[in-house]
Amino acid sequence: MKFISKSEKQTYNLAKKFTRKLKGGEILCLVGDLGAGKTAFTKGLAAGLGVKNIITSPTFVLMKVYSFSSPLRKGRLGGVKGTELFVHIDAYRLSDGRQLEDIGAKDYFNQPDSVTVIEWADRVKDIWPKKIIEIKFKILEGNKREIIMK
Repeated sequence: MKFISKSEKQTYNLAKKFTRKLKGGEILCLVGDLGAGKTAFTKGLAAGLGVKNIITSPTFVLMKVYSFSSPLRKGRLGGVKGTELFVHIDAYRLSDGRQLEDIGAKDYFNQPDSVTVIEWADRVKDIWPKKIIEIKFKILEGNKREIIMK
């Protein structure tokens, strides 16, 4: 699917709406240049899932894990209320996936109670699982962004 976003708010809202399709266990690999909209998209995902924390890129710590809950008896992703996780990874400073493996990032991959987002995912392509959702961001003229989901 291809989208053209005309603002950071549109990118945020697109991601927020996209969370309705998530069931848990997804790994979203975000690829694009600096300023292309990866973090705005990530913030929208977190909001759509119900994460209450302020989301910032974990550039220096590499990974942040946020828990969120749903008012439903079963959580938003089908887990027990309060045990669901939003895993935010920033691979900007990495040249391969080894460092992510060392901090346990793969432990969250494909877990039914988690959604994992990797910004700068092309830098750690060597550890991508077979089943991922790749989202490419491209800066167009003005403030427009092309967002392609595969």
